[in-house]
Amino acid sequence: MSRERIAVAMSGGVDSSVAAALLVEQGYEVIGVTMCLLRSYRERSVGACCSIESMEDAKRVAAKLDIRHVVLPMQDAFEEYVIEDFIEEYRRGHTPNPCVRCNKYLKFDVLLDWARSVGAERIATGHYARIRYDEERSRWLLLRGGDKSKDQSYALYSLTQPQLERTLFPLGELTKFETRRKAEELGLVVAKKPDSQEICFVADGRYPEFLVNVAPELAKPGPIVDVSGRLLGQHSGIAFYTIGQRKRLGISSTEPKYVVRIDYETNTVVVGGREDLYSTRLIAKDMNWIAFEMLPGSLAATAKIRYNTNDSDAAVRPIGDDMAEVIFERPQRAITPGQAVVLYQGDTVLGGGTIADPFEAETAREQVLGDRSWVMGHGKCKMQSAKCPDGIRFAIAHPKNSAICNGCWDYKSLCSPTSAIANRGRSSIRD
Repeated sequence: MSRERIAVAMSGGVDSSVAAALLVEQGYEVIGVTMCLLRSYRERSVGACCSIESMEDAKRVAAKLDIRHVVLPMQDAFEEYVIEDFIEEYRRGHTPNPCVRCNKYLKFDVLLDWARSVGAERIATGHYARIRYDEERSRWLLLRGGDKSKDQSYALYSLTQPQLERTLFPLGELTKFETRRKAEELGLVVAKKPDSQEICFVADGRYPEFLVNVAPELAKPGPIVDVSGRLLGQHSGIAFYTIGQRKRLGISSTEPKYVVRIDYETNTVVVGGREDLYSTRLIAKDMNWIAFEMLPGSLAATAKIRYNTNDSDAAVRPIGDDMAEVIFERPQRAITPGQAVVLYQGDTVLGGGTIADPFEAETAREQVLGDRSWVMGHGKCKMQSAKCPDGIRFAIAHPKNSAICNGCWDYKSLCSPTSAIANRGRSSIRD
């Protein structure tokens, strides 16, 4: 009886190497695949997942495990789906997440297609995340990894049902310590290799230099103003700034100033005080739902707005077919357009999307809700003039005049004892 063939994405790091080793031990026929993403070795960050050193490490590990190793050219796809998007997002004043794009379009799309072409129906990676099948819902679910300090589910929210069905995460239940210990036991040369922290196609993390080299028109000066519109100085190009940035602003001030908004239309960087960095809401676009086909309505969740932060209690509701509004119980610092927001219930990933910029958010809200916009924040609920359940106080108002608009009444239930936030922890995807 022939063994099932699995294609393992091998980056040359300890995680993917151990993932391949575990599958060999489980009796699978393993093919190690290293994706060649860049055209020039000079473009690669030393030690990154696509560096020449990492390719050689993957080859050595494959030889040690006695498995076939293939280098798969993916330069065209990587340039189209990752690098060009990276440049365009910075052009628009956003802060992109290239690893999410790489997972979505290359690792779990192009690589999956290639694997099937060589007789491998499934692929595996070294991600710290878990996949389970929910019999009741007849859906594949994505869960956080067993090692919460290394959980990578945030960067995997874009996986679809067919992709989850054909993917294995052998390290899902392991801790990083256990992974390195296994590598040492097997005598793998990468057992003590440091984790890669840089964007693989930006040498040494110098992304401003990269952007200027590939798109010199991004170095277009413009005004830096405060939140009142007062001119404070000149910036060197909106692509070189991100929300929350404090250093290298090139302005003088008696108090610390942070980038709080980037206006692509007017080529303006807006700075403000620490308090101006906080917001209780966001709109996300290009939503991908994993736990259900479509978001059924407003529900409680926790939301994570960047990789290295804890998630926070929130309510989420759909806006149209592929957008969602997320309302946080507590203000969040530096909500950044272009980054991902990922929604959870416990360990289960509900879904996620890309944080929209203020212009995109307002346009979407007007298209779907007309003039019935609403915001939520801390304070007394103006509709009920009472403290909401579970110790939460909401202020619901029209953003233009701080008065209650008709749209708020449509969501009056959010302040009731049966509201999504009030019942957080009691509602689940199985309800």
